[in-house]
Amino acid sequence: MAKKRDYYEVLEVSRTATITEIKKAYKKKAIQYHPDKNPGDTTAEDKFKEAAEAYEILSDEQKRAKYDRYGHEAPGGFGGHAGGGFSMDDIFSQFGDIFGGHFGGGFGGFGGGGGRRTNRGSDLRVKVKLTLKEIATGVEKKIKVKKYVACQHCNGNGAENGTAYTTCSTCNGSGTQTRIVNTMLGQMQTQTTCSACNGEGKNITKKCPHCSGEGIIREEEVITINIPAGVAEGMQLSMSGKGNAARHGGVNGDLLIVVEEEPHPELLRDENDVVYNLLLSVSTAALGGNIEIPTIDGKVKVKIDAGTQPGRVLRLKNKGLPSVHRYGTGDLLINISVYIPEKLDDAEKNILSGLENSPNFQPNKSVKDKIFSHFRRMFD
Repeated sequence: MAKKRDYYEVLEVSRTATITEIKKAYKKKAIQYHPDKNPGDTTAEDKFKEAAEAYEILSDEQKRAKYDRYGHEAPGGFGGHAGGGFSMDDIFSQFGDIFGGHFGGGFGGFGGGGGRRTNRGSDLRVKVKLTLKEIATGVEKKIKVKKYVACQHCNGNGAENGTAYTTCSTCNGSGTQTRIVNTMLGQMQTQTTCSACNGEGKNITKKCPHCSGEGIIREEEVITINIPAGVAEGMQLSMSGKGNAARHGGVNGDLLIVVEEEPHPELLRDENDVVYNLLLSVSTAALGGNIEIPTIDGKVKVKIDAGTQPGRVLRLKNKGLPSVHRYGTGDLLINISVYIPEKLDDAEKNILSGLENSPNFQPNKSVKDKIFSHFRRMFD
């Protein structure tokens, strides 16, 4: 896959360009590479789509800020069609209004469409629950989605057998109406969506009985989703064109996937690190030993040094979660606590009483300083 060019480079604007400058630069590029001016030129078509993708990001304040911070590898992507999902219909539908009267009275002139309006289906939003194991490795999920799809009986145009329609006589199939208005500055030409056909350029003479003329029906579809490793709670992924189909043909909406993390019974997530709270007995903390603890991948044994103090944190490198940006892997942090029994029998009391006066069981100044330092860091 070819490496994406910097969006600012595509539009030939600076990184501090205003929205007006970005819009002007996009208009210039799109007119230069418009398919009507470059028939059959696939290179021009690619540049046309590339400019639209750059404009989609840089004209949106939030998407632009995300791009400036992370570049093309932003977590969760940018939604919409950024990432190469643009079709010609997408571009004409979303950005055609900034071109005014170019190319036959509307920017949607590609392929003879004139100013015809392109419908766009609505987006769908689903939630996908993931375990820490799935987040660590990435996972493929198959989900069932109830959505609107194009009616197969009328090919999505709403007319019986797909042919029971006529060209709109009001706009002659262009989808727009042109009016001349007299003003103090002289005559001005304006274009509006055709009121007779709602911008579609045609009128249905007999509705499809299967979809009642809507061009869409509701069905259940199984969609395969590839979740990358390292995603986090609330992160949103986007699949272009997997949303609802549009009425009377057009561009499908997008499928938006929101990530939910299933709580792990023993591990806690802290960004890319994973935390395990280990509770030791007094004897194990004093004498040391080998303790089995859980990780994302299964159980492992760790060595506990003799004299381990509560509050100590052990670190197992690269046993956490990978970065979604591929910047490395987090660690497993083992936070140590020591269990002090609440009730003792007489024999246990006698044993501890016998140790009470032993110098090794009395905290010295060094230990007291460490404990004080630990608590001071907690409250800083």
